[in-house]
Amino acid sequence: MYEGRTDVEKGKVLGHENLGKVIEVGDAVDSIKVGDYVCLPFNIACGFCENCERGFTGFCLTTNPGKAGAAYGFAGMGPYNGGQAEYLRVPYADFNCLKLPEDAEEKQNDSVMLADIFPTGWHATRLAGIKPGDSIVIFGAGPVGLMSTISATIQGASKIIVVDQHPDRLKLAKQLGAIAVDQSKGDPAEQVMELTGGKGADCGVEAVGYQCHDHHGHEVPNMTMNNLVKSVKATGGLGIIGVFVPEDPGAKDKLAKKGQIAFDLGAFWFKGQKMGTGQANVKAYNRKLRDLIAAGKAKPSAIISHELPLDEAPKAYKNFDDRTDGWTKVVLKPAAARHSRRKSANA
Repeated sequence: MYEGRTDVEKGKVLGHENLGKVIEVGDAVDSIKVGDYVCLPFNIACGFCENCERGFTGFCLTTNPGKAGAAYGFAGMGPYNGGQAEYLRVPYADFNCLKLPEDAEEKQNDSVMLADIFPTGWHATRLAGIKPGDSIVIFGAGPVGLMSTISATIQGASKIIVVDQHPDRLKLAKQLGAIAVDQSKGDPAEQVMELTGGKGADCGVEAVGYQCHDHHGHEVPNMTMNNLVKSVKATGGLGIIGVFVPEDPGAKDKLAKKGQIAFDLGAFWFKGQKMGTGQANVKAYNRKLRDLIAAGKAKPSAIISHELPLDEAPKAYKNFDDRTDGWTKVVLKPAAARHSRRKSANA
């Protein structure tokens, strides 16, 4: 969206990782009260359609008619503005709000990760079918790949291999207990095979998507998908959580323009691998992950590199999009901007 490669309309408020304090509730809201601290799934769901009843809240049939799934401030996912603003309207608040514990304010940097990337990283490992004692390879050490690393650790992975090419992100992966593989130093699949005794990882995660780049900086939409197939053992599971879109008119690749990639289906089929895809159904995981944070068993804020007021968002977007060294995860705080303005006014 930032690069203009979607049909998101100009002027739309972005931001779908939302946490805040409730200041007003509508007449239909029952369980959420003014003063509650809540975190909101990036999926906007009704709670009563067929998909929501089955737990697939990322594919609600009510909130974005004609398409499966709605979200705050996102292209093609309904008319809803996002949370990079001072106020946010929450539809179906009783269903969508996750109440946070009494220490919510002091742990807000951990809790805001419950809106998207922590459940998404968890979802990726579940799609891959991870079991205690498994080895796992994760392509991509961005925020979701790092959350997949944390999730795999909690679920008892014996070996976690993270593939990327940005030194700051690989350093973070190592700090989280992973083996870092720098794809600029050689074929990543070969490096993974060597680390797994020639067998391949038990399961794997693709956390990059259609905009993946090789170490020369060229966009190669099918690269990480095919490397994942090569890196995971026969009969292993693949969790595809990186974003792939139905069409990408801005792509240089002819297939990618139509939302397609040249996938090594023969290798995938011959190895008898399994694949799970799709955005995370956040509500399937966020309560339990909240409780892990509360118990001190998970600290997803470990990946945050910058906390900025909302008026510095343009700088944050540019640095993150440019992959500037050290810009691994940014948290924007509208309240900080309000506080800053009050100080200026008082001065």
